Amino acid sequence: MKGKLTLAAFCSLMLASPALAHHSFSMFDRDKTITLNGTVKQLEWTNPHSWLYVMVDENGKTIEYPLEMQAIGQSVKNGWKQDSVKPGDKVSAVIHPLRSGSHGGQLLYVTLSDGRKLAVTRGTIDQPTNE
Repeated sequence: MKGKLTLAAFCSLMLASPALAHHSFSMFDRDKTITLNGTVKQLEWTNPHSWLYVMVDENGKTIEYPLEMQAIGQSVKNGWKQDSVKPGDKVSAVIHPLRSGSHGGQLLYVTLSDGRKLAVTRGTIDQPTNE
């Protein structure tokens, strides 16, 4: 009986580990917060995570930044809609950048051209600490 229980516990852990790994945000440097000013290329309104693609001018070159968001349900709770941003919209995006230094990051909030702010997670919208 003890052997079957041990086997069942082991199998449960093995099946659960991919689900736990999916929710890791360790690739983002949560000690840094930067602001990107750019133009929306696309909002990918999908689960398990939505993505906002912002085109940013860096020294005369246009660079695409893929920004990971929450799931659609969480985004809706925070005021997002599928058409909150459209291609061509000018935005200011506050993010936690990728630890690798690659272009991209975890979106915290955007400021739209009319001054409205849309957060990705609940809570206050803090000003960036490391610009």
